[in-house]
Amino acid sequence: QVQLVESGGGLVQPGGSLRLSCAASGSIFGVYLMAWYRQAPGRQRELVADITSGGGTNYADSVKGRFTISRDNAKNTVYLQMNGLKPEDTAVYYCNADVKEKLTSSFQIYWGQGTQVTVSS
Repeated sequence: QVQLVESGGGLVQPGGSLRLSCAASGSIFGVYLMAWYRQAPGRQRELVADITSGGGTNYADSVKGRFTISRDNAKNTVYLQMNGLKPEDTAVYYCNADVKEKLTSSFQIYWGQGTQVTVSS
């Protein structure tokens, strides 16, 4: 019913930058908390950053000062600007959103399909 579509992943050298985007579409009344997670091979999925509908943000210690999460509520889209990338940032990145649907007036959590970020020299 609701889809989250991610874009912006790719291959970059250490110290480089990427910007990830995730757009929610469908029968949406409102989008509340949005977040980015990542999962590297052999590792657990971890929270990278999240952002409230009012713009309050939270970051993992490992990305503070390098990554910035933002959102455009009119477009139901969340972004992750990644600067100063390191090899240890290599992972599949997933967006996540808490959505209130028009048809049911209920809240559900949705996940994006994942996008690969590879940082390599």
